[in-house]
Amino acid sequence: MGIRRLNHAVLYVRDVERSVAFYRDVLGFQLVTGFPGAAFLRAADSDNDHDLGLFQVGLDASGPQQGAVGLYHLAWSVQTLAELAEFKRVLVAAGSLVGASDHGVSKSLYAKDPDGVEFEVSWFVPRDRVTAEMEAQGAPRPLDIDTEIAKWGTELVGAL
Repeated sequence: MGIRRLNHAVLYVRDVERSVAFYRDVLGFQLVTGFPGAAFLRAADSDNDHDLGLFQVGLDASGPQQGAVGLYHLAWSVQTLAELAEFKRVLVAAGSLVGASDHGVSKSLYAKDPDGVEFEVSWFVPRDRVTAEMEAQGAPRPLDIDTEIAKWGTELVGAL
């Protein structure tokens, strides 16, 4: 018995149409289906029925509270550093990017959606290229995507 992977996440949002627009226009999700007050979206390269469900709870709903019990962030991965660099550009343009970290074995961008839900977009070093030094890296370092692209290139497909 074992979990294989996360199949989908469901979020309560203030305004489902605003959230659909964000996830579609900024992260490239596709609307699969919906009904009043709800939407189901699929990531561009996913084979899931849906990856993200959105349920509207109203404009006056409270938002995420840092340090409180509950969801901290969602994480999605991309295949190449070129894709990660493009997501950085898009997230900055959307005013959504809140951080970028080098975790050794992964390179991550952090951003927030219109309701303040944090998410991560990452590229993972291929498993056969991970070194003991990368695995032992302690605290995350600031991410310099240009330096990582110079090291790994734009076409190297990362680990799943």
